[in-house]
Amino acid sequence: MRLVGFLGLVLALTTSAVAMPNNLSKPTYTAPEDTIPAPRDKPYPGTMRLLVDARDNRQGVFQVTQTIPVDPAIYPVVPANPAKPAKFTLLYPEWLPGNHAPRGEIEKLADLEFYAGDQKLDWVRDNVDVYALHIAVPEGTSQITAQFQFVSATTSSQGRIVMAPSMLNLRWHQVSLYPAGYYVRQIPVEATAIYPEDWQAATSLRPKSKEGNTTVYKTTDYDTLVDSPVFAGQHFQTHKLTSRAHLNIVADDAKFLKPKKAHLAAHRKLVKEAEALFGSHPYDRYDFLLALTEEMGGIGLEHHRSSENGVNREYFTDWKAGPGRRNLLPHEITHAWNGKYRRPKGMWTPDFRQPMRDNLLWVYEGQTQFWGYVLGARSGLYSKQDTLDAIAAIAAGMDQRVGRTWRPLVDTTHDPILSARRPKPWSSWQRSEDYYNEGLLIWLEADQIIRRESNGKNSLEDFAQSFFGGKNGDWGVATYERKDVIEALNNIQPYDWDRFIEERVYRTSAEAPKNGLTFGGYKLVYVDKPSAYILANDKRRKQLNLSYSIGVVMGGKGRIKSVVWDSPAFKAGLKSGLTISAVNGKAYSDEALKLAIEENRSGEGKIEIFAKNGEAYHNFMVDHSGGLRYPALEKITGEGVDQEGGIDRLLRPKTK
Repeated sequence: MRLVGFLGLVLALTTSAVAMPNNLSKPTYTAPEDTIPAPRDKPYPGTMRLLVDARDNRQGVFQVTQTIPVDPAIYPVVPANPAKPAKFTLLYPEWLPGNHAPRGEIEKLADLEFYAGDQKLDWVRDNVDVYALHIAVPEGTSQITAQFQFVSATTSSQGRIVMAPSMLNLRWHQVSLYPAGYYVRQIPVEATAIYPEDWQAATSLRPKSKEGNTTVYKTTDYDTLVDSPVFAGQHFQTHKLTSRAHLNIVADDAKFLKPKKAHLAAHRKLVKEAEALFGSHPYDRYDFLLALTEEMGGIGLEHHRSSENGVNREYFTDWKAGPGRRNLLPHEITHAWNGKYRRPKGMWTPDFRQPMRDNLLWVYEGQTQFWGYVLGARSGLYSKQDTLDAIAAIAAGMDQRVGRTWRPLVDTTHDPILSARRPKPWSSWQRSEDYYNEGLLIWLEADQIIRRESNGKNSLEDFAQSFFGGKNGDWGVATYERKDVIEALNNIQPYDWDRFIEERVYRTSAEAPKNGLTFGGYKLVYVDKPSAYILANDKRRKQLNLSYSIGVVMGGKGRIKSVVWDSPAFKAGLKSGLTISAVNGKAYSDEALKLAIEENRSGEGKIEIFAKNGEAYHNFMVDHSGGLRYPALEKITGEGVDQEGGIDRLLRPKTK
């Protein structure tokens, strides 16, 4: 009997016995009262003032003082019941743009006190929305003062480290509160930061005044403040790339601050290529914030007029070792157009309390991933070969996501909320945030279809200019829905785009969408040597990727980092977390494992892996032939084949 049938039989047999006996206590549910004012799109009466003392670079404690005007429209100066003070509700940012999830670290607020003048005020946390604080406001109160600390992470197990001995990342949403009842774009705020002595800081905010290590920034709205983080550090450089764009660099040590002219030229070309691609610049100024660090936590996060980027220390000094993380900045600047200016309707919210709906991340992140690699190649941050190797690895990696047979791509757009990027036991079966890389493959195919159907006259670049382009200097937000994407595609090239998207995004499938490769003049093949891209990726992640052969990724010291579902390693019984002690009777090393795989290329025997699981040891017999396998793209040749395919044209620079 099939399992479904068996469960149905059990359910039928037990249905009559599930009702609770009448003699048991049975409560009645009462929905909690919503005591938090809904956001209104009208100016807030008064300007908040925020002072952040960020000088404790030893223990990472931010000291905050914030004055907040009290809104008499919601909180009357003369309360209706003088015996019962009005409650003034402040919110801590919860749903953070770019995180696609409720990631506000409210647990790191400490020593929280509120005052009306010298009078200390009582406060209570909302028992439904724990990000809301209700403060008792006495009669006649026109403003309150909040004093608190943001005790930032000191180890990576506590969250991302934002304060290190030689640098910091001041993220305004972590160190501020805001009044409920208003759109955040309607709440004025003047922010002041005190940095460690002799440190320099960079942000897209413009300073109003600066005295010593204290900077007062010009008054802006709270939405813009949260969207304008700061990188500051002891070892700092800033480089003007264009009249609007700057590259601001902080490093753990001055010896890593050695960008060459050619390196800066590639970053300069990135900005020019991006603006040429989209035909506009939706910002008045753009600041790359780049940290070369192993002390502060890594990051890649978009903002409208800046981006937070954390990479390895040797980003410049070890440039020739491979592309490394040089794809990060092309991805993040693309978000200025796709994700910040143009944003899915469900992902724009009036404040940081309303949930975001992520179901269009295959556009927001998927097409950004696509253009990020294109701009990396066009700018020279990535060589063309590195880009082809990256696309090969992406296509092969997405083929390993066998969970596509039960979970459609659109459902992975909810992963930022479902899993918050926590490790998974079987990511190839469960799937993860696949809308990034599978989105890239979908948009590559769309580009090649447009080129084919228009006889080379149009491409996805025309869509990018018409859909994401806007008025120069407009760093507002224009929203869209799925139907708008389809309509815009049809305006560029008539095609059954609705069906195209339905099949690739909303339905399950047997394999990754790789038609864009063949339409573009290449095919996915497997070779016995890893590309420079794979080697650089393994070095950065401190791993050995053998997922394309036996189906494992090793994480160092014989520890299995992950196992591909239904791979030879999976069928042998291996799982993540095991530690391999020996391979074919010899002590484990990465080289020994690779040699064993290669020696069994004919598949006449099996690879014997001796591994420890807890306190027990087991033998695992891996049945794999074909030796070491690594993905690559091979040019399609033959009679009648265009020697320069659509992918070659796609990666060609637009500017000199």
